[in-house]
Amino acid sequence: MRLLLLTILVSFSLNYSYSQTVFSVDSKYDADVKVFVVSSKYDADLVVYKCSSKYDATDNKGLWFFASSKYDAKKKIYFVNSKYDADLLIFFTDSKYDAGWKKNSKMQLMY
Repeated sequence: MRLLLLTILVSFSLNYSYSQTVFSVDSKYDADVKVFVVSSKYDADLVVYKCSSKYDATDNKGLWFFASSKYDAKKKIYFVNSKYDADLLIFFTDSKYDAGWKKNSKMQLMY
């Protein structure tokens, strides 16, 4: 019984520990979230840092790892051409420490 509970707990924690693993899809109908990349971090809902490892992309802090398969991703995103079509406005930063939410009201989109 303990082994079963431990297995379930470990499976659950591994599934949700990389909540910022994303995959870019080719169709907006396949996407969980439609995003638009803005040119200024002050216009963004979320400042995103692209991680080189999925192990760095933990929690919901704007640390994204782009998976090579949609089955490995927690969220499927689609890049739209207009900010008016987007659910989420993002800005890509070169610094891990600049990543984070600017508008907390949109945080639920990435959970």
